[in-house]
Amino acid sequence: MPSKTATRTAFTVAAGLSALSLAFSAAIAPALAEYPERNITLIVPYGAGGGTDIGARMLATDLEKLLGKSVTVENRSGGGGWVGWGALAQARPDGYTLGLFNVPSLYAGYLDPQYKRTETLDSFTPLVSHVLDYNAWSVRADSPYKTVKDVIEAARAKPDTLTVTTYGVGSDDHLALLSNQAESKVRMIAVHFRSTAEGKTQALGGHIDVLSSNVSEIIAEARSGSFRGLGVMAPERSQFHPTVPTFREQGFNQDWSVSRGIAAPAGPPKDVQAKLLAALKTILTSPEHKQKAETFGLLVHMIKGDDNKKFLKDNEIATKKLTGW
Repeated sequence: MPSKTATRTAFTVAAGLSALSLAFSAAIAPALAEYPERNITLIVPYGAGGGTDIGARMLATDLEKLLGKSVTVENRSGGGGWVGWGALAQARPDGYTLGLFNVPSLYAGYLDPQYKRTETLDSFTPLVSHVLDYNAWSVRADSPYKTVKDVIEAARAKPDTLTVTTYGVGSDDHLALLSNQAESKVRMIAVHFRSTAEGKTQALGGHIDVLSSNVSEIIAEARSGSFRGLGVMAPERSQFHPTVPTFREQGFNQDWSVSRGIAAPAGPPKDVQAKLLAALKTILTSPEHKQKAETFGLLVHMIKGDDNKKFLKDNEIATKKLTGW
């Protein structure tokens, strides 16, 4: 049985530890409540000037206004986006490092067995989708192809000869091509480029038959007349490309797009996540942000919470089905 002295000592130590614990909790509570206390980094896994980068910089500007801290866009291109996504997955989940998600391109980095990546979708905490940018096929103004049907018939007549640009294996352009080939039972040649800009140059030079891109990436050329739009892979005509019929209108059941959203490393504190979600929702539902995005041909399309998780998983499943990974 402990002595009275030992009991008093134990009680004193316990009381001291309890007081220290309370003091520590009181010290960190304001820090959590005051997020963000310092500047935020927003990783963009592609180079400057593309659709992803433009959307990210718009978002960063509006986040700065709401959160009261600088949001710095950091371009980390390479590895099909995984230089940036890898850095995001390894960052501390404290809310001070965020990143742009591009799906379906994200999935190739860990579904394709040749890369042997350990990261998966679970390595991140997706917050919200930001924009939806539909896929489109275009040709040089003097091309003999006037419709999607013209391209398909040419591919059917001469298998493995007609060339189509893509932005890498497993990208939305590539998956859209695979899906079109599967539906029409034709074989075309996918020519992978490091950027849509490279694909445009090759198509304009007559080295590639069909340019596959997102709508926002072809609007300027379509308006100038250097490219002619053949079709947009959307449920209805694009407000940014209204004279170009959808694939559905031309008899092809194809809806494809790239979805760009915001994610954090897996496991950010709940209160930090809640504050980020509230800020992003305020931005994405504001008429000013939508109008600004539309000037660049970007369609704001917010999906959040469980709906966003389901959207991402469904995209992952579709990618597996088309690629066989």
